[in-house]
Amino acid sequence: MEAIREFKAWKCSGFAAFFLAILVLAVEILFFRALALSENLAYLWVVIPVFLVLILTPNGFTIVQPNEAKVLVFFGRYAGSVRDAGFWWVNPFTTKKVVSLRIHNLNSDRIKVNDISGNPIEIAAVVVWRVVDTAKATFDVADYKEFVTIQSETAIRTLASLYPYDAHDDAKVSLRGSPSEVSENLRAQVQARLEIAGVEVSEARISHLAYAPEIAQVMLRRQQAEAIIAARRKIVEGAVGMVQHALQLLSENKVVELDEERKAAMINNLLVALVSESQATPILNTGTLYT
Repeated sequence: MEAIREFKAWKCSGFAAFFLAILVLAVEILFFRALALSENLAYLWVVIPVFLVLILTPNGFTIVQPNEAKVLVFFGRYAGSVRDAGFWWVNPFTTKKVVSLRIHNLNSDRIKVNDISGNPIEIAAVVVWRVVDTAKATFDVADYKEFVTIQSETAIRTLASLYPYDAHDDAKVSLRGSPSEVSENLRAQVQARLEIAGVEVSEARISHLAYAPEIAQVMLRRQQAEAIIAARRKIVEGAVGMVQHALQLLSENKVVELDEERKAAMINNLLVALVSESQATPILNTGTLYT
């Protein structure tokens, strides 16, 4: 099937066509009067065609609102689109379909789907879109607004299955922790699905994200536990680095010479002081480690 692409339809000023129609009407009245007075049937060759023209002329008038387009169909064939706002006269034999060029917001319903880890979550998104090809929107899909709704929900489901709900690793993309990357991926997926309908997606972002109610409490506790583990891992890594740095400074500045046993004791004390959740109480040892 040959792809239909939008092109400009023929049109002329509606005001000029209106005044021309008034002029033709005046001529028609004069000829009709002459026919009535003279009863010369030859005038019918002028009266009848002009009368038919006057009947068809009003069907050609159309008003195009700002950010609106009229798609013209001439006996089953696409005859072009009128995008320019104003009062126009077009082919009177065409039918006209209005297509909005305004920016639309689609606020999807909350969808229950599993993330990449298999956890059931609720997700919803906002999609900002507009029609850029009126021919595709009219002829390639049955209802472009319904098409946008269904395809957007399909893209949201696909997106949710590609990422975990949350990830404590900063380098790993997650639905909750990486809004920019997830939004861009969602916009790309929605755009790929709506290309056939002549629709351009300006923005797509998640508007609602939560665990499903049946596992919300359990996952909250799991999330808190994972956060605590991740935080303690960071604390331990930082403490080890500080201890290494302290031993290096003591050795370079020759403050004190420590054997392996004294180093082990110092490391133990420093780690306890740095990692402990409660405030450490220093103990002064005035004796020796050796008995």
